[in-house]
Formats: sequence, structure tokens, C-alpha cells
Amino acid sequence: MLKYTVKRLLYSVLILFFVMFIIYILMYNMPSGYVETKARELASRPGATKSYAEWLEDLNAQYGMDKGVVGGYFVWLGNAVRGNWGDSWAWTIPVTQEFHNTVWYSFALGFASFIFEILIAIPLGITAARKQYSFTDYFTTVVAMVCISMPTFFVATVLKYVLSVKLGWFDLSGMQGRDYMTLTQFGKILDVAKHFVMPLITLVIISIGGLMRYTRTNMLEVLNADYIRTARAKGVPEKTVINKHAFRNTFIPLVTMLGGTLPGLFSGALITETLFSIRGIGYASYTSMTQADIPFIMFYLAFISILTLLGNLISDLLYAAVDPRVRLS
Repeated sequence: MLKYTVKRLLYSVLILFFVMFIIYILMYNMPSGYVETKARELASRPGATKSYAEWLEDLNAQYGMDKGVVGGYFVWLGNAVRGNWGDSWAWTIPVTQEFHNTVWYSFALGFASFIFEILIAIPLGITAARKQYSFTDYFTTVVAMVCISMPTFFVATVLKYVLSVKLGWFDLSGMQGRDYMTLTQFGKILDVAKHFVMPLITLVIISIGGLMRYTRTNMLEVLNADYIRTARAKGVPEKTVINKHAFRNTFIPLVTMLGGTLPGLFSGALITETLFSIRGIGYASYTSMTQADIPFIMFYLAFISILTLLGNLISDLLYAAVDPRVRLS
């Protein structure tokens, strides 16, 4: 196991190197002249001590733009390895500080939606498989397909109209109410949590459909296996057959899907956070992209790449934990 893990980590480092190189090439060849735009902005600020040409030279040197694609990439890579990600152009603070200020809001939202997704989708998928071709199965299938088909902005708009405009239960957007500053510390926590309810519902609705269908399909495949029919023929209680024999084998393919959700816990829900003005990492990355914030975009994409590779590694390692027949060698 240790040898396999080390080998996969080394492969992941190699893959990350080339992934970030491709991203750097795309940034380097952007046609809009983002570096020139930033240099012009800095030179035009009140009290600016450098001209446009001087700012342009400094920015090109800082990000290796004056050394060509390969040389510039190694300049950026050397700074990144040392933890020097530069200052965000959009937020005017160090990139890592803006990341720290926003990522935990996204993690709280992503983790809560992940828990509700598992608690809702997996039991419904198993129930639909156990009662195949029944009303429960058809109803669950229709609900899953509706959830899969609805885009995020549509779900968010409907929730805003019903829960905010018509019922007045929640604010349309934002993370704080009008009286936030007058509340106690516990009251502030509840106020922020209240503003997370509609984004949470949105994420759960758009995510449970796929997991529900995936669980149902795998459960049906397992329930039709020979060893399940043998267990039933021996008189094993149905509850034991489902919970001990069938679900354990159904959980094996689910590991792949659930392991891939790791990036989503920290990467943020860009569309949802933007629609509800949640100041998470997704909203910050969207704002940075619209303002050509190259330092933050490079950091964010590197962060997502690392999480994706780590999620794949965790999925492979969990195979051995849930299925003793799997040997990682």
C-alpha cells in the first residue's frame, strides 16, 4: 500500500507539472493584454510613482512574461513552490490571504450539501432498486431526472421567488442581514447560517439526481447477482441481505463518485455563490476571472488541480478498504 501510494503521488506531481504548464501557456497567450491593462491601471492611480512602461516592465518580470513561455513558467513555478503566489489584482491583497478569507465559506456550504446529498440520494436510490417498477421506483426516477435536468440558475431563481419574494423567509442574496452588527456572536452565526439555506437547497437539488440514479443502477445490478439469490434461498433475512451483502458491494462503485467530490468541498460553487452573493472561493474566482486577476486565477487553478488528483488517489485507496478483493500493488 505504501509503495503504491508513493508511486501515485509521484505520478500526480508529474501530471500537475504539465497541467499547470498548459494553463500557463493559455494565460501567456491571452489576446486581451491583461498585463498591459493592469499596468495602465496602476500607472493611472492617484499618487502613482511609476509610469505605464515601468509598471509593465515590473509585471512582466514578476510573472516571467519577459522570458518566454518556458522560462516564464519556471519563474512562476519557482515562486509557487516557495509559497510566493503574489498579490491579487482584483482584491489588492496577497492571493493566499484572499483564499483564506473565502475558502471556509465554500467548504461549509459544500460539506453541508455533501452530507444532505448522501443522506437523501443513497437511501432513495436503494429503495427504488428494492421496489423496482413500483410507484416508488417511478416517482424516484422522475424526481432524479427533474433534478438532473434543472440548471442551477433556474433552481436559484425559483427558490428566491418562492422563499424570499412570496414568503419573505430569507433575504434575496448576501451573507448578512440588516441588523447583523447588533447581534450577539451566536446570533451572527445563526444569521449567516440562515443566508446559507437557499444556496444549500440549490446545491442539494441539482446534485441528488445523479447520485440517486447511480445508486439505483448499481443496486439493481448487485441484487440480481447469484450470491444474493443464494443468500435469499438460504433464508437470510431480507434486511441482512440488503444492508450487509448488497449495499457493501453497491458502495464500491460509489466510492469513485464520492471520492471525486473532494474538489467540490473546497473549490466552491461558482454559479450558486455568484447568484446568492456568497463570498466564497467560487465567487472570488469568478470575480477574479472577470477582472483578469492572473495571480489569483493561477493559484485557484493549481489548487483545483491538486484537489482533483488527491480525490482520484483517495478513491483508489478506498477500494481496498471497502473491497478486500482489491489489492493495490
